[in-house]
This record gives sequence, C-alpha cells and structure tokens, in this order.
Amino acid sequence: MNLKKLDLHGLKHHEVAIKVENFVLLNQQSLPLEIVCGKSQKMIEIVTNVLDEIGCENYIIKDFGTIIVRKI
Repeated sequence: MNLKKLDLHGLKHHEVAIKVENFVLLNQQSLPLEIVCGKSQKMIEIVTNVLDEIGCENYIIKDFGTIIVRKI
C-alpha cells in the first residue's frame, strides 16, 4: 500500500501545526496517512496535539518518528 506522506524534516516547530492540519484535512478521503516527524519528541508532541485538536480518532506512533493516521 502506498500511503500519502507528509515529511516534516526541515520545518521549524512553529510551521508544523498548520502543515499537519492542512495535510490531514485535505487528504482525509485517502486514509491511512503517514506523517514523518523524525525522532524529535517536541515534533511528535506538536503533531499529536494537532491530531487530537482536529478530532482524529485513531493514530499510532511507530518507530523512527512516523505517525500513521487511521481514522478521523
């Protein structure tokens, strides 16, 4: 399966929330989605906070800083 992917490498922390929100909402018809955060705990925290705020019901944090959004 070829997941739609958002790679956050190279983005500053203040740029992440809007990128994640737009990516998830614009691609919600293509679930599951992959968000690559890297190993930064701060980046993972920002992404999971956004997912919680927009009401994602099911996502998992995988090794190597990847989050899979399964259900919104």
